[in-house]
Amino acid sequence: MTRTARPLAIGLALAASTAALALAHDMFLKPAQFFVKENAPIDLVLINGTFTKSENSIARNRLADISVLGPAGRARVDTSAWKAETDTSFLGVKAGAAGTYVLGVSTKSNIIPLTGQEFNEYLESDGIPDVLAARKRDNEMDRAVKERYHKHVKAMVQVGDARSDHYATALGYPAEVIPVENPYALKAGATLHFKAVVDGKPVANQYIQYGGRTAAGGRIEMKAVRTNTEGIGEIRLGSAGTWYVKFINMTRLSGDREADYESKWASLTFAVR
Repeated sequence: MTRTARPLAIGLALAASTAALALAHDMFLKPAQFFVKENAPIDLVLINGTFTKSENSIARNRLADISVLGPAGRARVDTSAWKAETDTSFLGVKAGAAGTYVLGVSTKSNIIPLTGQEFNEYLESDGIPDVLAARKRDNEMDRAVKERYHKHVKAMVQVGDARSDHYATALGYPAEVIPVENPYALKAGATLHFKAVVDGKPVANQYIQYGGRTAAGGRIEMKAVRTNTEGIGEIRLGSAGTWYVKFINMTRLSGDREADYESKWASLTFAVR
């Protein structure tokens, strides 16, 4: 390898590695406060990395939708209010009357090439065991892929004291976590049921991960469950704090000239007292 080719090869390898890491980021929408007064501002942070640390911001042109759903109905927020600074994205909205609000952000799709090893590591680390098992079964562990991915995140905020039923309303995103009960009607130790929905339909046997942070800031260990035949899963809210529920629904594409797989990411954050 020549001296000029060697740095180029290293640079390309680093770029591919960085791209793979960027894809494997979880995404969460986190309010500064989950309990706010009526007509108060709600400051939101989009975390693209882990539940506690953002490693990349999301540019405004990647946004497909920003929505606020509350007692007055659904309002779509102008993307000009979006701020992307270095590794974090920010948004400010305003609460209205008392109720349980759903805040949502949906991103446009993107395509990324991955080596076989990068794809396998991503499947294992990010909770997509069924696709990894299929690759092992079909002797495709070395096969490079192109993946189309898009992410759809929601947060729930309790405004004032009166709760409302908007928590159970779908935003129509390609992938969503939709609670069966209002999380703000539950206490620590209760069980929360939810639906995993993809393209408007509940998904059976979907692999779900959940966890969070205690009220004191300690880590709530991430665990996994599967949805039942009706697409419903359940988790025990073992402590007060901030919780997340997330999943990645991935399908293999047939006849698609641009990508081999498509993944639809969903997450929901809320608080428990």
